[in-house]
Amino acid sequence: MDQAPPDEVAAAWAAAMRRGDFEEAWRHTDRIELPRRALQRDGRLEREPHHLRWDGSALEDRSVLVRCEHGLGDTLQFIRFIPRLVAMAREVHLMVQPQLLELLQGAPGLGHVLNGWTDQPAPPHDVELEVMELAYALRARITDLPPPYPGLRRRAAGRPAFDLPGNGELRVGLLWAASDWDASRSIPLALLRPLLRGSHARFFSLQQGRAGSDALMSELGIDPLSRHTTDIAAAVAAMLALDLIISVDAMAAHLAGTLGRPTWLLLKHEADWRWMEGRSDSPWYPGMRLFRQPEPGDWQALIETVTQALRHCR
Repeated sequence: MDQAPPDEVAAAWAAAMRRGDFEEAWRHTDRIELPRRALQRDGRLEREPHHLRWDGSALEDRSVLVRCEHGLGDTLQFIRFIPRLVAMAREVHLMVQPQLLELLQGAPGLGHVLNGWTDQPAPPHDVELEVMELAYALRARITDLPPPYPGLRRRAAGRPAFDLPGNGELRVGLLWAASDWDASRSIPLALLRPLLRGSHARFFSLQQGRAGSDALMSELGIDPLSRHTTDIAAAVAAMLALDLIISVDAMAAHLAGTLGRPTWLLLKHEADWRWMEGRSDSPWYPGMRLFRQPEPGDWQALIETVTQALRHCR
């Protein structure tokens, strides 16, 4: 096993993922993980309490604990692998963020779904992984990715339906601000003015947090849904009533993609590895269309492209 610096290996992994060469990416992961696992099994390495947990042990016919310790969007993206794991393991415990508990607890194909953010001890288990490790553990390839987890739509069936106003207009859900940890994914609301005033659509805000109370929303004619979609189950019901979701790279985009809703994703120039490069579609979400900054920081050109696309959308 070579001794290349971890940062160098991580960069090679990300480049392979952006190309869609998952097999090469897993080989780079092995370069770091196999030596670590040997130390871990001998008790000479203690894992950080998040993100990487798997020691390489077999999953077949074992009791497997899957923790969700990244973002909500990461959980939604990678739970697609849980039914495959359930089919091979003896039992599966899925410990999710509390915001997702209502939607996922009791959902088919996910095993025992528990609140992962409590002080209660984890249930007994043989093997432990973080949910984003499943693609690696199962050696997923871009050609055989499972579809997005199909159970969210069924879980939302019992929620009251959203009756959204509209006179034959396209009803578009809008989210322009990502989480604070990466502000470069967010778009200042004022830059969306050409999109909001240059199409036949009616826009509804799905934005949460401080951006969801931006005073400019009223001037731009955005209907606020934010106060009605503070929990994820309500956001699901709203998205099912909308014709199109336009979102920056945030949890809402993963939620819409998992629901199979038509989704336009607005990406910064150096987008995250999961959106690959040079593509306007995503193998992770078949109903998603990607719009990318042509140059770093150039949201204006991207918005012009989206505005033109929306004018031709019926």
